[in-house]
Amino acid sequence: MPSYTDEQKRRAVEAVEECGGSVTRAMRRLGYPTRQTLYHWLNRRDASHERRAGRPWSHYDPALKAQAVAFVRSVMAGKDVAEMLGVSSAAVACNWTRAAEDPSPAAADKSPIEPMGDSEDRAYDGFEGSLGERVRQLELENDILRAAAKVLKAEGPGPMANREKALAVNEPRATTGRSSKELTGSLRISKSSYEYQRQAISRPDRHAGLRARVREALEGASASRGYRYVTHALRSGDDPVAVSEKAVRRIMREEGLAVSCAKRKAKCSSCKGEISDAPENLVNRDFRAAAPNEPWLTDITEFGLPGGKVCPSPILDCFDGGLPAWSIGTGPNAELANSSLEAACGTLSKGQRPVAHSDRGCHYRWPGWIATCEKNRLTRSMSKKGCSPDDSAMEGSFGRLKNEFFHHRGWSGVTMPGFCRMLDAYPRYYNEERPKEKLGWLSPMRYRRSLGLAA
Repeated sequence: MPSYTDEQKRRAVEAVEECGGSVTRAMRRLGYPTRQTLYHWLNRRDASHERRAGRPWSHYDPALKAQAVAFVRSVMAGKDVAEMLGVSSAAVACNWTRAAEDPSPAAADKSPIEPMGDSEDRAYDGFEGSLGERVRQLELENDILRAAAKVLKAEGPGPMANREKALAVNEPRATTGRSSKELTGSLRISKSSYEYQRQAISRPDRHAGLRARVREALEGASASRGYRYVTHALRSGDDPVAVSEKAVRRIMREEGLAVSCAKRKAKCSSCKGEISDAPENLVNRDFRAAAPNEPWLTDITEFGLPGGKVCPSPILDCFDGGLPAWSIGTGPNAELANSSLEAACGTLSKGQRPVAHSDRGCHYRWPGWIATCEKNRLTRSMSKKGCSPDDSAMEGSFGRLKNEFFHHRGWSGVTMPGFCRMLDAYPRYYNEERPKEKLGWLSPMRYRRSLGLAA
């Protein structure tokens, strides 16, 4: 038990008086001592303040307990006994009565607990050096622990969860030999809550085997898919497991597993002004389709490589998110946009006349693009200038492409032709293999085959 100076004892008694007689608030303000030690100081100093019920600064007096037991035995209500004698609650008086009626040795041993007095044991035993150096070492350790608590956003034990408090009790209990009663009282956690958390901590992890499989599924997708995909992969693999999305999300959070997302970059625009009249926005942010080849979306994005940049120009079908055609070049030019549109038109059946929706880029307003639309009887549609939400489905497709294929991978040493071949393979994988939740975890082509819309 630590030794306290007379000044510390005097300051503690004054703190109780400043806090209106509340020992709890005084202990929180000072950070010391234990409750029973402070009771002992208050009794020795003849403190002017008394407890609200007029009892002394200690545990209940044996004579008071005997009187309460006699009243309860006389069929007096426990609540009335508590109010008359200044006991904290009726339950306390009833517990005393049950203990007095129990002849077991354990009940007979429940004698009043004497207040703890000052101990000769020194808190600084184990330190080397003079007394002054030992005090400085203890002050330094205390300052460091307080600073660490602030860094961890825990100004005191109050914000800590019960599990964290239980861990904090286990360490000094095992290393210093302090009693659990003293430690739990200091951290303000009940004995029952501590025992529950201690047993919960010691229980084996029932998700131990699942954690490795969650990590494997996430790494298999290059950390580019979220918990919904991981749950689907676990449920439909070679060795399927029944697990909820909530459990997968919790395991990913506990293991520090997160989806790799690219940072937002500065905005750029390929719009070179209103070079011609823009057609009406026919899609109006409704990217749903009841059949294939109804609204088409298109745009151009770019990938920055050490040797230059590569620009893909895909056509997206709003029916299932499939990519009927795409083209890849080294710049966002008219040839790139026109070639992907012409390739997509080659997949149309007789009588299909989809709406071709794009942003207001100049390559969608030049004669070549317009002529291709007129030739295949496509209806042109354009979003507002600088309004990316009008083309959000296409922007989302680019985000998935970059997150799953490009970002968080090293491209040094990859040639431009080699990168173009790898990029050309992704839309094929996307159409044939990549599962989508809204399609029942089927790829776009498998979904169409399940509906009889593709061979």
